[in-house]
Amino acid sequence: MQKIAILYDASQAVLSTFDLDEVLQQILVIARDYFHLQNVAILLLDNESGELYVRRQVGWDEGQDKVRVRVGTGITGAAAQQKRPVYAPDVSKDSRYLKTSKTTRSELAVPLMVRDQVVGVLDCQSANPNHFDSETADMLTLFSTQASMALQNARLYSLERRRASQLEAINAIAQQTTAVLDLKELLSKVCLLIEQAFQVSQVSVLLKDEDDLVLRASHGKLTPRVPEGGRLPSRAGPWGRALEAGKTLVENNAKATSDTGLYVETDSRMCIPLVSFGQTLGVLVLDSERAGAFHSNDTQPLESVADICANAIQNAHYVDRVKQLAYLDGLTGIFNRRYFELRMAEEIERARRYDSGMGVIMIDIDQFKRLNDEFGHLLGDEVLRQVSSILHQQLRKIDVVCRYGGEEFAILLSQTSPQHSLAVAEKLRRMVETWQFPGVPRPVTISAGTANYPDHGTTRDELVKAADAGLYAAKQSGRNRVCLAPDPQRGLAQAGGK
Repeated sequence: MQKIAILYDASQAVLSTFDLDEVLQQILVIARDYFHLQNVAILLLDNESGELYVRRQVGWDEGQDKVRVRVGTGITGAAAQQKRPVYAPDVSKDSRYLKTSKTTRSELAVPLMVRDQVVGVLDCQSANPNHFDSETADMLTLFSTQASMALQNARLYSLERRRASQLEAINAIAQQTTAVLDLKELLSKVCLLIEQAFQVSQVSVLLKDEDDLVLRASHGKLTPRVPEGGRLPSRAGPWGRALEAGKTLVENNAKATSDTGLYVETDSRMCIPLVSFGQTLGVLVLDSERAGAFHSNDTQPLESVADICANAIQNAHYVDRVKQLAYLDGLTGIFNRRYFELRMAEEIERARRYDSGMGVIMIDIDQFKRLNDEFGHLLGDEVLRQVSSILHQQLRKIDVVCRYGGEEFAILLSQTSPQHSLAVAEKLRRMVETWQFPGVPRPVTISAGTANYPDHGTTRDELVKAADAGLYAAKQSGRNRVCLAPDPQRGLAQAGGK
């Protein structure tokens, strides 16, 4: 989380001004101090000549800052041409290296991109070979997206001072969105800020999910046709055309088209692809109840806002991935007990709200200690990994499998009856029993206990205890079998009879 904080501080710094020279200086200082680099340069692209020229640098040898590099030449030119970071861990062994400093031993060039277009390159050099590990390269890449936007904002400001009020709104949105790392909160804030700053009737964010677009957030006053969380074909409608073309689509007479829009009252619409570092994440959709609401001079500032949002969304995805690592079991790669307890609380609340069932399966590998003693811990670890894989592959996407501890696993089944929980557990038992585990000359088996909400309990502890009781019964009955948790009402009746 410390590195995320550094990325946040760096993003805030470069987005804190519109003055081009100040932005460039901030980028150099952050790259030099935060990432411990001796030589750093920002090269901007001259679109007319197709060359990169040094706009500002620190650490280069005298006179080298006057060079111009054609796109495709050198490590910086290769990064610009390929639109991705290019790394030379040892420049003495890389024929592409163009000497700029006698002390350089490794070089990482990261393209500065606005939407899908290269505007320059952040060139990072170190006196140490192999200086840039994958994590540092990822952080510099994420930082470069913010640096790109800072450069673009500064250029817009210098070229179009008459748009000062809108550019200030863009900067305000940028600063506020970089302060939010939770994706759901970020999208909600993005929609609210854009709706207020640009005075449109409705703002929506559609994000890609496989072959669909999902309405992840919206804010405004129009009547929705699609609920939040609703799915739309990514190749249909105006948003699909914007994605396919890779550019902004404006419809100033939306009611004259055959498209069924997101909102009933829409008369004008703008769809802007959300692109971060060449990756299309989704579409920002702006709706107005007025015909002719969007003008050509609105496109550029709104595209800048979309780019800021896309980069913020990408950063939020990165943070989500970092957080998710805390919920993964290091050995098996499936979720751990901490995640199980978190999700179980959510599933219980969902089952309570929609008056539906949910199932819990507790699974234990039979005589696992004996297996470890006979064949060693390395083979035991491999059995754990393969059992995890079997469980994961046999479940629905909405179900959750976790390593509960040691050789024990826990499974959450959404919208499930007691009979279905038993059937799923029995299917998993049979799959493990018949599986050929390499290096293990005898069958590996599991025992399982199942419990369901609300039949066996209404809290996490009650359901886990009930499923554990079923697991204990399975073990006591000879292992390699599945048992339903005891009926709690029968247990109470028996206790009362005593």
